[in-house]
Amino acid sequence: MKPADIVHLHSLGAPTLSPDGGRAVFALSRPDLEEDAYLGSLWSVPTDGSAPPSRLTRGTRDSGPVFSPDGRWIAFLRPDEDKRPQIHVLPADGGEPWQTTFHPLGAGAPSWSPDSARIAYTARIPEPDRYVDVEPGKEPPRRVTRLKYRTDGLGFTNDRRSHVFVSAPVDPSGEVGKPVQVTRGDFEHQAVVWRPDGGELVFSARRHATRDTDLVTDLWACAPEEGAEPRRVTAGTLDAGESDFSEDGATVYFRGDDLGPGLDDFVGRTTALWSVPTDASAAPARLTPAQDPRMSGGPKATARGLLGLAENRGAVDLVLVPFGGGGPETVIGGKVQVQSFDSVGGVTVAVVADERGSGELVLVTDTGTRALTEFAGALDPLPTTELTAHTADGYPVHGWVAVPEGEGPHPVVLMIHGGPFAQYGHQFFDETQVHAAAGYAVVLCNPRGSSGYGHEHGRAVIGSVGRTTATDVLAFLDEALRDERLDSSRVGAMGGSHGGFMTTWIAAHHGDRFRAAISERAVNAIGSFQGSSDIGSFFPEPLYGPPETWAKESPLSYADQIDLPFLIIHSEEDWRCPLEQAQRLFVALKLRGHETEMVLFPGEGHELSRSGLPSHRVARFEAILDWWQRHL
Repeated sequence: MKPADIVHLHSLGAPTLSPDGGRAVFALSRPDLEEDAYLGSLWSVPTDGSAPPSRLTRGTRDSGPVFSPDGRWIAFLRPDEDKRPQIHVLPADGGEPWQTTFHPLGAGAPSWSPDSARIAYTARIPEPDRYVDVEPGKEPPRRVTRLKYRTDGLGFTNDRRSHVFVSAPVDPSGEVGKPVQVTRGDFEHQAVVWRPDGGELVFSARRHATRDTDLVTDLWACAPEEGAEPRRVTAGTLDAGESDFSEDGATVYFRGDDLGPGLDDFVGRTTALWSVPTDASAAPARLTPAQDPRMSGGPKATARGLLGLAENRGAVDLVLVPFGGGGPETVIGGKVQVQSFDSVGGVTVAVVADERGSGELVLVTDTGTRALTEFAGALDPLPTTELTAHTADGYPVHGWVAVPEGEGPHPVVLMIHGGPFAQYGHQFFDETQVHAAAGYAVVLCNPRGSSGYGHEHGRAVIGSVGRTTATDVLAFLDEALRDERLDSSRVGAMGGSHGGFMTTWIAAHHGDRFRAAISERAVNAIGSFQGSSDIGSFFPEPLYGPPETWAKESPLSYADQIDLPFLIIHSEEDWRCPLEQAQRLFVALKLRGHETEMVLFPGEGHELSRSGLPSHRVARFEAILDWWQRHL
């Protein structure tokens, strides 16, 4: 795989099933270097496998399809002339779609009413004289009164809050009425669903008085009417997200996090599935075990239980959780990562990725799965080998090694993931393939702090992030280097976000092990991160310990110990790990006369390597390979 081969990496969005389960519709997109954008449209495939997938829409940026409950319509998102996503409705049996929303900042994911007559969604409402028909530099000043006022990838939120809307009745003639704004106030609302009888909406929001100093997100319910007064469904103790109803509407199932006694401790918390009476007559009840697995998707209520996605040692399983709680039953497992799914009337489809490709749609059968799409094939990825190492005190560290073709010995790149509560795993990874194809062995693992290995594994780094993580990744590197095809004298380290933090830390504390390093979108100075990051008001203290220890825990404090050639990559509009984190490290190294360079990407945020402009993703790869070519 060469850097420009990202154009061959397709992405399948979450599928939607027709009410009879006979047909699945999904969005297919790919990076396009000529347009410098991600282009895609909706596709359809019969679930019985009787025909191959066929293109359904002629749009170039269509996404998020949802079948109406009566099966007559498909709602989806398509950008308008100003590139703002708007809800469109397409006849399910063919024809031209029509636009049903006209919000100045676009609309969010559609949710059909049970009678298929209306659509609920969220949309951001800009303050007057802001964001619309005015140059950004000529907007009036912003008055900030809360700690949580912006987010990476979007920007300021305090002057464009997200509210719940309900569309006018769907009219196939194209006559579109004015939508009803259901919620108001200085609050953020998201993830809206309908109660089965259509009498109420449930959505997640932070509407409580202490929302600026805790991490609580509640589920709220209200009638789908203008001026309706929301009522709280959950108990003000959890971070509650996506939800679904029981068939009778008496119970809401949702995915959420326990936040500890202070309502602000997120580190390594194992996201669970919960239930709560819709009338809020009882407190939420946890349905999945407290320690493991971490639920990363769902819930979806079915006749047998709740479907959800569960992280599992580098895999993401599709599991079924009993309504009454208990251990999940694996529906799709193995060395794969399930990305999304839908289930209707006993028919279940899922988008599943593995190390051979970036994701295909499959049908769940009595004996396993059957593929419904085959969009991959332009690339022939190099395999990875699973490996478990042990630290000096016997702690197991799980990961993978990819070795280039040929006898070697090959130079080596140690990759460290972000988070830290995230995981490398069983999925095609462009970073691995580009490096391996260029002749570098790639070593990557899930040290303590990672997700997918239980509650204690995730929380083991609290107060000692750099030292504990370094112990694990270096033990894994030592085990990988026992392979004679890997050249232990030519090793580089790299990582992004938390991985960038660790790259800077390792370069300062264990630099004799490496020839060069690349740190991307990193946290380097915890103290200034607190004041500049969009999550800085709540992120540092639970993870890094109390403020009096932050200097000791910050990699920047040890910049004078870095002797490796050091490349810094950052995005100019990164609000998660702001640009000052890169600048401070660059200046500290440059003033010493140290060999260092900084590559800055205009217009990009924290997600550059995953969803930045295709041209920027290619340029990033080229800068990385150039650095390794010079130093490894």
